[in-house]
Amino acid sequence: MTIRLYDTSARQIRDFVPLTAGCVSIYLCGATVQAAPHIGHIRSGLNFDIMRRWFQYRGYDVTFIRNVTDIDDKIIAKSAEQGRPWWAIGYENERAFNAGYDALGCLPVTYEPRATGHVPEMIEMMRGLIERGHAYAADGNVYFDVRSFPGYLELSNQDLDDLRQPSGDGETGKRDQRDFAMWKATKPGEPSWETPWGRGRPGWHLECSAMAHKYLGTAFDIHGGGIDLIFPHHENEIAQAKAYGDEFAKYWVHNGWVTMSGEKMSKSLGNSVLVSEMVKAWRPIVLRYYLGTPHYRSMIEYSEEALREAESAFARIEGFVQRVTEKAGETVEPATEVPPAFAEAMDDDLGVPQALAIVHTTVRQGNSALAADDKEAAVARLAEVRAMLGVLGLDPLDEHWAGESDRGDDLHGVVDTLVRLVLDQRESARERKDWPAADAIRDQLNQSGLVIEDSPTGPRWTLGPRQ
Repeated sequence: MTIRLYDTSARQIRDFVPLTAGCVSIYLCGATVQAAPHIGHIRSGLNFDIMRRWFQYRGYDVTFIRNVTDIDDKIIAKSAEQGRPWWAIGYENERAFNAGYDALGCLPVTYEPRATGHVPEMIEMMRGLIERGHAYAADGNVYFDVRSFPGYLELSNQDLDDLRQPSGDGETGKRDQRDFAMWKATKPGEPSWETPWGRGRPGWHLECSAMAHKYLGTAFDIHGGGIDLIFPHHENEIAQAKAYGDEFAKYWVHNGWVTMSGEKMSKSLGNSVLVSEMVKAWRPIVLRYYLGTPHYRSMIEYSEEALREAESAFARIEGFVQRVTEKAGETVEPATEVPPAFAEAMDDDLGVPQALAIVHTTVRQGNSALAADDKEAAVARLAEVRAMLGVLGLDPLDEHWAGESDRGDDLHGVVDTLVRLVLDQRESARERKDWPAADAIRDQLNQSGLVIEDSPTGPRWTLGPRQ
């Protein structure tokens, strides 16, 4: 058994060999909390949640760090626009992100450090880089000298002579316009901290280098994030950490975007779909299926049609789980091992689409067993399906998703009573062999969004995919 991952720095899929046998250390660039999350933000956390679950299934002890950037230019700009404290905006949106992660079934991370809680570590890193000749102070700012680090731009594969480094207001005193700010001099009305080089606030890149060093040490296994972070963020993290003396990340793993009309989903484009609104319109487990089942490196083009297709696909899986559970008369526990073909797909760069195909094949086999009244085979297939869904965080019988069915229990009872009255009328029509009337009743129920199935114990209804 060898897990293989696409390493951005190597530009190829590599065998995963942990720094410490049996252990995996992951640092994921988390939320910049200037606004509430859209589904593009949450996709990254969800993809790495699946990675974490697979490592755990394979027997690894996982340390998973996902930071919170709670101070940066965007948060300060929002504070000025809204006339609210920067920390209030950050905390409100941090809670919104965590609510989104939780709604979509992401496991709690090991640690979730905030940037503002690690300024002493940032100061120490800057001091070490200045002493080593890799950084310099100017006008209250501290800059990293990119020419001092020979490996700069190897991750993004750019030419230094052609580089255009993003810069912010007040970044004066640079020796080279390609140098980037690790610390920004204070401005009136902005939050600031005292340093040996004057009051100011941290730059985005410095925050992650310092926090990764604190929680994972001088070397760790996997650094993750969206592909938009490769440059400048991850490139600059590498420069700071390695110039400081850290080995830093051994593997770099990046997930694709959620796009709309071919463009990255972003607040600036006005095309974001907030998680808080999406979970009102769609079941969270369906959203997880939609966002988590494409390959993590692929782009997802957002559309309601695609979501409806995901809803229909998951309904087939969930319907099978419900039918076998009813036939078994008790909860069927997950198998201790997933099918070999599923494991092979997951080991190969987290091939969730190929793994999901095994889930659907097993569901079809289970449905065939049900049709043949082979209870033993149906139960065996359900045990395998639950094991596979558990790895993907999509097991509808998992306690996390129990609340989904509980939310509408009162309304469900009312609807069930009304549907039963109609089904009794249908049964009466069937008993008197009035098949057109019976079929008409079933068709009317189907048009209302209910799926009617005739089982050995009588008719049963479920909510079908929306039209």
